[in-house]
Amino acid sequence: MAKMTLVVLAAGMGTRFGDRIKQLEPLGPAGELLIDYSVYDAIRAGFDRVLFIIRRDIEELFRSTIGARVEKRIRTDYVFQSTDQLPCRCEDFPDRTKPWGTAQALYCCREQIHEPFAIVNADDFYGQDAFMRLGEFLKSFTADACSVGFLLKNTLSDFGTVNRGVCRTNSAGLLTSVEETKKIARGEDGVISGEFCGEKRILGENDTVSMSMWGFGADFMPRLSRQLAAFLEKLPDNELKAELTIADAVDAEINSSGFKVQNLATDSRWFGITYEADAVSARETLKNSVSAGVYTSPLWD
Repeated sequence: MAKMTLVVLAAGMGTRFGDRIKQLEPLGPAGELLIDYSVYDAIRAGFDRVLFIIRRDIEELFRSTIGARVEKRIRTDYVFQSTDQLPCRCEDFPDRTKPWGTAQALYCCREQIHEPFAIVNADDFYGQDAFMRLGEFLKSFTADACSVGFLLKNTLSDFGTVNRGVCRTNSAGLLTSVEETKKIARGEDGVISGEFCGEKRILGENDTVSMSMWGFGADFMPRLSRQLAAFLEKLPDNELKAELTIADAVDAEINSSGFKVQNLATDSRWFGITYEADAVSARETLKNSVSAGVYTSPLWD
């Protein structure tokens, strides 16, 4: 069986979720985290290793909660994201405290990844179908990489705006662009809109969006390093806020080098905890999933 690693982005600051660490918010009927469900579904899909990207300041808490549970079921490793891990200009941003974005978070894993891997967010729920599709792709590689594509209508929050990578595909199901679109929400008139490069965009309910659920070969890491370096070279000294997402890096590779990314369409309903109020809905959804027999409770029993 091919070895596959699940990389989990768990170093985000979570500024819209009060003063708690949203990745460690108990949501399942027995106190499970969303990470529990992602790792559980990944194991069922054939993954045999999980690599958590976390911050040093939450290491002890993270290891004693989710780490202590999953280490009994799957090989578990950790990488620490810090703002000084860059492919160039490491000394040019001494006052930087804000994370550089998901592309730099993944770059921090460059010495730990030597096999096909998937990447997901710690505070998102993707569903079993999404993980099964991802695992099947990584066993066969029908393109250079893949993105699990969700329907936009299945990824909105009732409590505020969200950011999504809006995907365009060709007739072969390959991505032609990924546009990191911000402040997406449904208006009172029912129309969904967002902002791309500062301009308003009207979006469709069935538009395909990326939820940062990607599948890559280990050979993607040099490409990522190149795109991160190109991004950094354009910045002024001591830039404090600019970020590069994985979606940005993938889009640049598609357009500059013919990088082929297969869209894996799923009708799974995503949910997450972008805002505190999302937690109530998430708890109800997970409770219903247990009642329907999709998951057990406690999950790991």
